[in-house]
Amino acid sequence: MNDKIKKGIILAGGKGTRLFPATKVVGKPLLPVYDKPLIFYPLSTLIAMGVKDVLLISTKRDLPGFKQLLGDGSDYGITIRYQIQTIAKGIPDAFVLGEEFIGDDNIVLLLGDNIFDPVDKVVDAVKNYQSGSLIFGFPVSNPEVFGVAEVDDNGNVTHMEEKPKVPKSDLAIIGLYIFDKQVASVAKKLTPSDRGELEILHVIQHYLDSKDLKFVNLGKSFNWFDAGNPDSVLEVSQYAASKNDVSFGSIETAAFHNNTIDKSKLTNLVESMPNCMYKAKLEAYIKALDE
Repeated sequence: MNDKIKKGIILAGGKGTRLFPATKVVGKPLLPVYDKPLIFYPLSTLIAMGVKDVLLISTKRDLPGFKQLLGDGSDYGITIRYQIQTIAKGIPDAFVLGEEFIGDDNIVLLLGDNIFDPVDKVVDAVKNYQSGSLIFGFPVSNPEVFGVAEVDDNGNVTHMEEKPKVPKSDLAIIGLYIFDKQVASVAKKLTPSDRGELEILHVIQHYLDSKDLKFVNLGKSFNWFDAGNPDSVLEVSQYAASKNDVSFGSIETAAFHNNTIDKSKLTNLVESMPNCMYKAKLEAYIKALDE
């Protein structure tokens, strides 16, 4: 854990147009990825980091669904607050909307459709965070559709570019970012790019210019999924099925591992579930604790 990081934001807004018509009546992060809702994966990642105060930002349509699903977070020993995003203005808008929530604290931002495995690799990197900004890169075969980071021989970022036509690197900047308390004021000064959005790379550039940016290349042995289209949702669902590990994306087991709930609370949560595959796996998980 890192006591410098206590708060987290999950940005789970947007229209989910790439998954239409599945998203016509329900938001993308509420859709299933194998045996659990997509939102479970980023939330369990935050819990694994030791974050206990979460702000979930989404649309007016979808917030009631999130509240029904997750409540106030007390079942998991955390606090979950909710914020409406009326217009999707780009990732940095999360810091503008969350300015009061951030206050004088550092903040970790996770995109609601990003999934990471193994989470331990991210958690270990976060333990070393001290100040400024920490971002993560992952080598991809199609960097032209992502924000890309160029790094020097020492692993330091030298340049970034959003969706470059001719990428100079294969390192995609993935949807997990850590910033200090200055980020809200930085985001408020941004103007929309040619795409009509506030760009997260412009926020990161501020920290690069200030020489207060750290970069972690998660490497090819890591698994990162951007579950934003039907093919990627299918891919990560198949990956989750092949792992056959209930702890992958489980907020209940993440809370138990990080001591925000005890075994008795975990057992009560599982007993309250209807009969389903997820419940059966959690029951087996609890039984194994005693063996």
